[in-house]
Amino acid sequence: MATDSPDGIDADGGRSAAADRPRRATLADVASRAGVSAVTVSRALRRPHLVSDTLRRRIESAVGELAYIPNQMASALASAQTDTIGVVVPSLTNGVFADYLRAIHDVFVPQGIQVLVLITRYSPEEEEKAIATLLGRHPEGMIVAGIDQTDHARRLLEHAGIPVVQTMEMGDDPIDINIGMSQVAAGYDATRFLLGLGHRRIGLVEARVDARARRRREGYQRAMREAGIDTADLVASTTLRSTVKLGGELLEQLLAHPPGLDAVFCCNDDLALGVLFACQRHKIRVPDDLSILGFNDLEFAGSAYPALSSVATPRHEMGKRAAEAILQIIRAPKRRPAETRIDLGFRINERESTRRR
Repeated sequence: MATDSPDGIDADGGRSAAADRPRRATLADVASRAGVSAVTVSRALRRPHLVSDTLRRRIESAVGELAYIPNQMASALASAQTDTIGVVVPSLTNGVFADYLRAIHDVFVPQGIQVLVLITRYSPEEEEKAIATLLGRHPEGMIVAGIDQTDHARRLLEHAGIPVVQTMEMGDDPIDINIGMSQVAAGYDATRFLLGLGHRRIGLVEARVDARARRRREGYQRAMREAGIDTADLVASTTLRSTVKLGGELLEQLLAHPPGLDAVFCCNDDLALGVLFACQRHKIRVPDDLSILGFNDLEFAGSAYPALSSVATPRHEMGKRAAEAILQIIRAPKRRPAETRIDLGFRINERESTRRR
């Protein structure tokens, strides 16, 4: 078998495949093609307004012809400015984070700032690694979903020397800036809403029980406890990834307990849709026999039949406000936002899937 040698000649005397691959263009290559110095190329790429239009076009043409990609890390070390922001989220498939990330991009991209996104798959350990990886890229700010970072991840963020925004929920001791909502209050108010409609045996359906879901459950249990209702056989929970199908399976668990279930609070809209489909299969009338309340108010909630009532979370506004706060700080470091803890609240959108008894 032929093998490659360091000089690009294989064991049979021919050129290796590695030697045939084009070499990545360097700054010096661009300078040579454009007929200018490397310093001029660097200046034109980083601060194009400092060179003439004719020279800038010549350099841009050379960059295009050579498919040159600037070394961002080298530029960062030279200027302490990377024009990047790090963002850490649990998932890219969860619809909750689509609006959130869109808002972040809408703020930064028009400003010439790129957004680097890493996912954690709801794992504190993976979140810690993601934070370390992004900080190694020297971003000018960090946005993280959640407040439950490991001690090490928290220390990394506290000593990063850049603005950090924790989102999606509220904490008592933010690292820097905290923009979100109270998950406990959302669970509590959602349950109080169903109690206010006259429901008593209110089930809770939850999956992939992360820190935010646990806080919603805390709110649910507090409201039920205040109403004098035992929840021992009213919670259907799993650590599996949340799906529509799983919502139906969890409802089956609740229906296997003593009868009388008259409402279900679901920790997200996917599960709520699955509960709705299961009710239709079992000829359980919604909302006459069973009220269903979802969480997050994703787009499909209002299009279901009957339309699903849901707790609307301000995820787009969270992303937007977080990005704007960081942009303000990096553009004018002496004008940090006056507020460091911003509770954006939530609202309950009542639709056809809930009814007063």
